[in-house]
Amino acid sequence: MTVDDRSALTRALEHANLPSLVPVLHQLTGDPRWLREPYRPTRSRGMDDNDSGGFSPEVAAEIKRAALDAVLAHEAGTPVAVPAPTGEYLRELLELANGEPTSAEYADMLAEDMGFSPVPPKAAPPTDIDVIIIGAGVSGMLAAIKLAEAGIEHVVLEKNQDVGGSWYENTYPGAGVDTPSHLYSYSFAPRDWSTHFGKRDEVEQYLRDVADTYDLRAVTRFGTEVTSATYDEDTATWTVRTDDGLEITSRVLISATGALNRPKIPEIPGMNSFRGRIFHTAAWPGDLDLTGKRVAVVGAGASAMQVVPAIAGTVARLAVFQRSPQWIAPNDVYFSEVDEAVQLLMARVPFYRVWYRARLAWNFNDRVHPTLQIDPEWEHPERSVNAANDGHRRVFTRYIECELQGRPDLIAKALPDYPPFGKRMLLDNGWYRALRRDHVDLITEGVTEITPDGLRGSDGTEIDVDIIVLATGFHTHRFLWPIDVRGRSGASLAETWGPENAHAYLGITVPGFPNLFMTCGPGTALGHGGSFITIAECQVRYIVDLLTAMAEEDLRAVEVRPEVEATYTHEHDKAHSRMLWTHPGMTNWYRNAAGRVVSTMPWRIVDYWRMTRHADLDDYYAEADVADAVVR
Repeated sequence: MTVDDRSALTRALEHANLPSLVPVLHQLTGDPRWLREPYRPTRSRGMDDNDSGGFSPEVAAEIKRAALDAVLAHEAGTPVAVPAPTGEYLRELLELANGEPTSAEYADMLAEDMGFSPVPPKAAPPTDIDVIIIGAGVSGMLAAIKLAEAGIEHVVLEKNQDVGGSWYENTYPGAGVDTPSHLYSYSFAPRDWSTHFGKRDEVEQYLRDVADTYDLRAVTRFGTEVTSATYDEDTATWTVRTDDGLEITSRVLISATGALNRPKIPEIPGMNSFRGRIFHTAAWPGDLDLTGKRVAVVGAGASAMQVVPAIAGTVARLAVFQRSPQWIAPNDVYFSEVDEAVQLLMARVPFYRVWYRARLAWNFNDRVHPTLQIDPEWEHPERSVNAANDGHRRVFTRYIECELQGRPDLIAKALPDYPPFGKRMLLDNGWYRALRRDHVDLITEGVTEITPDGLRGSDGTEIDVDIIVLATGFHTHRFLWPIDVRGRSGASLAETWGPENAHAYLGITVPGFPNLFMTCGPGTALGHGGSFITIAECQVRYIVDLLTAMAEEDLRAVEVRPEVEATYTHEHDKAHSRMLWTHPGMTNWYRNAAGRVVSTMPWRIVDYWRMTRHADLDDYYAEADVADAVVR
């Protein structure tokens, strides 16, 4: 080791997240003093990184010096004192890092994610089971990787020309994740992210790199859109047909089409009469130049929240049509680059990356879930669902008032009247600052008509524009649509569900449709926070476990028992009845017109991890029982 190496690490430690560094220090040295005061970090406020840990400058300096010595000693050959803490030991370390009580169930889940209790890849015995995967986005790529590890033959059909799914398709200005980059990653494929919240191009590149690493393009047919899938009871196989006339047959079909896949285009009178350009955010034209243009954005949800700040400095005039405002949380590092010093820590300090990710998971995953439960005794149900939720309301309201100080007109328009987290919670990426611009108008009306020259709002406001951007979301209730999926006895999946009432066991599989499995299915979107990739890993692990069990038992087909799916759906709906998203004060894309929450998961992530950890064949009819299921 050179003096420069020591100096570089010394400088890098000045940028360390100290709540992540303290458990690292204990693992390297085994010294129990790092578990006690004054070395216990404080609790993070909200979703803040809490880099300082609340330590005094003197204690912070002591931790950094000790970490320097421990890392250098390790690099010189000193073995790690605590290489793989699990169980109660890991729970204590998580409590140390998080600065608050942490239950044992999280230790079990994070032991896998952190690599302290790795799960060996599933390996199926020799089998004739083969799989068609629809979609090469986050979930489809994951399924292909894990099926390859299990030795199960598969092919991926992707309608686009490369991997990436939504990240391939959504190229609008400002597109990016609202989950921290180090959390929005496969657990087995970390990346040195350039920003704390990945922007679209880097996320797409990450997925391309993963595809390269696992040679996914070799098993993927691009430019191939699936139009139908039909199950044959006699052969226990699925036949998939594509838009170019291709027919492929396999034992198993996995849908990885995602929930944010098909843009929702509202039926607005006069749309075809508009003389300018009109398009959905998911179909952003590559040749579009907004310089000096008059632009209208229809919608004020997640996509608009990213588009508006990104284009506000370019356009001549910007009108935003907002039917209802959104709750938005601040984040100090949303636009911040990850310092090179932090990259060095991730590379050189053992365990630092996994502890940093574990703390992100704690802050962004289940921490808020208890505050979304309805308190029937709460005295202000019109504005919040419990005391903690009311506290969130006060915090977010103060933030809005601060950002829009001096603009009471905008505060009145931007302040929601429903409970926080009632719609998808958003992070502020400059939305309020954009609204303050002189050439930006926030119009609190729905659009009732598109004219040849612009738009007309529900209260009569008329705006002339050159370009209309539809930030109107996706068909989040129409899973697998528009693919015509037909199961046993020719049953249509669309007719089984109806237009917006999808349900499935674990959000993964449906009675009457043997050997059909979904990722990102009904009731598995995250409304309370967290990374969708975590849920995808749970789902793919479950599916591969089930397919491996099929191979071990030499089964041709499995079909979830109706009573199992019905019980799960009942519990799903019952849990939602006690949660915020059934509140009558707002609409959201989580629930259907009848008020049933279709899209979002009511469980904590740790609950779903436990539910999907192993597949139980007792929940299914096996091949010998499928015929019986027809008459039961």
